[in-house]
Amino acid sequence: MAKVVLKTKKNEASVEDFLNGIADDEKRKDSIAIVKLMQAASGEKPKMWGPSIIGYGNKQITYASGRELDWFKIGFSPRKNDLTLYGIKNSAGTAMLKKLGKYKEGKGCLYINKLKDVDLAVLKKMIEKASA
Repeated sequence: MAKVVLKTKKNEASVEDFLNGIADDEKRKDSIAIVKLMQAASGEKPKMWGPSIIGYGNKQITYASGRELDWFKIGFSPRKNDLTLYGIKNSAGTAMLKKLGKYKEGKGCLYINKLKDVDLAVLKKMIEKASA
């Protein structure tokens, strides 16, 4: 089985410095709130993965091709246009997604513009379920 070499790897960069570097006040506050939700649910300390993803926990992913890679269990990234949540969508049922509020979805990600666009209680349940 071949190991994949990724550019996005866990590193020792400061999560706090990264968060403090977010220029938009609302996005920074939302990001700090997500860090707290994910840390409480996972019991893990946040770690930087690459220059812009905050991840929690570790897991090994094996693709059908046999390729393997180390990745985080749950995570997020405050992107320019949205907050990208990783590892949460696939563990949430359709009923939870319907209750979440305003979001977009990708293959394995959820995209939300602002925390005020979603039901925080539902998001918290989704994060807890994904980190279990």
